[in-house]
Amino acid sequence: MSSPTEHNLNDRTKKFGLRIIHMFSRLPNTPQAQVIGKQVLRSGTSVGANYREAFRGRSRAEFISKCGDSLRELEETAYWLELLVEASLVRAERLAPLRREAHELTAIFVTILKRSKAKPS
Repeated sequence: MSSPTEHNLNDRTKKFGLRIIHMFSRLPNTPQAQVIGKQVLRSGTSVGANYREAFRGRSRAEFISKCGDSLRELEETAYWLELLVEASLVRAERLAPLRREAHELTAIFVTILKRSKAKPS
């Protein structure tokens, strides 16, 4: 049985992925925006998939590994979102909520990993 925190993070990472999908569908149809958009689409939708695998993991080591994968995908997503803004492909205010959510999810995964690694076996 999953805890309320696990369920909430499952939902939150899925909603994040859906928001990334919607953002991608509204990107300008330029080669630059589409190349970066496909990168952010891949990394942003991987966060939730990795988290689902994490809490279904067979061991704590597997849980930690998959949460680490989620964290890496979040960092990559934040990078691509920054590039979209800094390359003037999308206005900063349009991506601000997504960037904020990526930052908040990053903080959550950092905390999960620190706590998981600190627990005795």
